[in-house]
Amino acid sequence: MKLGIAGAGNIVMDLLSFVDEISGISLQAISSKPDHQEKLLSLQNQFGISRIYNNYTEMLLDDEVDTVYIGLPNHLHYSYTKEALLRGKHVICEKPFTSNLREFLELKQLALQSGLVLIEAITNQYLNNYLLMKEYLSKLGPVKIVECNYSQYSSRYDAFQAGQVMPAFNPEMSGGALMDINIYNIHMVVGFFGSPGKVEYLANMDRGIDTSGILLLDYGNFKCVCIGAKDSTAPNAMNIQGVQGYLRMHGSANIIDSFDYVANKEKPVQVDHKHHPHRMYDEFIAFEQIIREKDMDRVSRMLEHSERVMRVIEQAKQSAGLVFGPDKPEY
Repeated sequence: MKLGIAGAGNIVMDLLSFVDEISGISLQAISSKPDHQEKLLSLQNQFGISRIYNNYTEMLLDDEVDTVYIGLPNHLHYSYTKEALLRGKHVICEKPFTSNLREFLELKQLALQSGLVLIEAITNQYLNNYLLMKEYLSKLGPVKIVECNYSQYSSRYDAFQAGQVMPAFNPEMSGGALMDINIYNIHMVVGFFGSPGKVEYLANMDRGIDTSGILLLDYGNFKCVCIGAKDSTAPNAMNIQGVQGYLRMHGSANIIDSFDYVANKEKPVQVDHKHHPHRMYDEFIAFEQIIREKDMDRVSRMLEHSERVMRVIEQAKQSAGLVFGPDKPEY
């Protein structure tokens, strides 16, 4: 994978902190705004990036870049991904894939018709502890209750309360708790159980954005609640309760530190088989292999998963009356 990076924010810094450990990935280029020139030069020197660009389109014209990682604010995912696909590049796009289902379906069709890899960077779907949890589900018997909580007091919330609206709390930029943090819970639940029958989102709203909320998913034979908060915090965990026992995940849904398997009336068995301390490592190992082998069957499966998640998000937004920038009607 000859990688070009779009963006220079925190998530890109996370990627750069470990990507040199993956032998199949070479850092060819990074692009960001002209006023980030000094930062780009610093990143180039620190991480051995071959070339820097102040213009995204110019980076896409670089023949030494075959894959683009989109590490930009949510509302830019669609346009930057589309341009990369039209230029014949594979794309790894940060979560949430797009601001709405319509945008996602367009990108999916474009990628598959062009024979290009398009995949969502969503950590938990590739973590070994997540895959092990999936195996343990059969030990629980019929599932009855699922409870997820990913709450994290945002470093930007105080500024938001003071009147400064940053992307994380900007409805025009597809921010908010559902899209930014609860989406990890949704990916886990949909990855385990598929699509729910009914979706309802009860959101705490402030100036047109959901700063926290409770997502209710009805699977018929069992019920699920997903809590996501950027305006408050609590211990993060996930409980899956079955007739014959339960699983309790420790830590947030983007990391999955470990989990306990508890059969009824038995002592907990703790499971932790992480491959790497960084939460993003497993997904980029998988992405490198998928692109190297051009494994379009796996791409299709992961796009189907992402579509199921996007449909849940769409239903959640509709139930709560959430209207983000790209969704606003034009008059």
